[in-house]
Amino acid sequence: MGYRRVHGELVGLGYRIGASTVWKILRTAGLDPAPRRTGPTWRQFLRAQAHGIVACDFFTVDTVTMRRLYVLFFLELDRRRVHLAGVTRHPTGAWVTQQARNLLMDLGQRTSPARYLIRDRDTKFTAAFDAVFTAEAITILRIPVRAPVATNAYAERWVGTVRREYLDHLLIRGERHLAAVLTDYVDHYNSHRPHRSFDQRPPDATGPPPQASTAVVRRDRLGGLVHEYQQAA
Repeated sequence: MGYRRVHGELVGLGYRIGASTVWKILRTAGLDPAPRRTGPTWRQFLRAQAHGIVACDFFTVDTVTMRRLYVLFFLELDRRRVHLAGVTRHPTGAWVTQQARNLLMDLGQRTSPARYLIRDRDTKFTAAFDAVFTAEAITILRIPVRAPVATNAYAERWVGTVRREYLDHLLIRGERHLAAVLTDYVDHYNSHRPHRSFDQRPPDATGPPPQASTAVVRRDRLGGLVHEYQQAA
């Protein structure tokens, strides 16, 4: 509540005090006398609404023949679950729109549908792309121009993760090769890779962690670049 609202509540309780006095008390206590004027920060908004926000973005990968490939992905902010939309050399507006339809079919089985989609102002995100989501009552949140504090930070962080842990150690031959290795990595990321924000549990984890066991086996994935440790059967 702002200081005027606080002052009104005090009057209703029978306290005779000036509004300016309430303002000074709040200021002294380090509180904003009129918090609604500033509103929540971008970070506060994302944290409060994370359960209904999906972020999307592109990143590029160059092959051994110096061809540039474009990767489109979506990221659910509440569980950091990644959806690999597709890999292409020519990310046209029609292709991107079709990947949006495919994503909604995948999310359609969920009990808590998305409410917001965060995207940048890339021209590949056309009006038809936005219409796919608005038809499902999903609000499009476009990142403001020249606003570094309102970037698509979660999506960018995942791009850094997949590059450091995997793509920086591979030579990609083409579209099919990149799609195959990213599909494998996304499965590892969603089903096994621990996340500090989830008490070191992966995004797809359900229920409490298993009881500790002395028999542990290592599973090599992605050509041995990534190791998964599991209890022996």
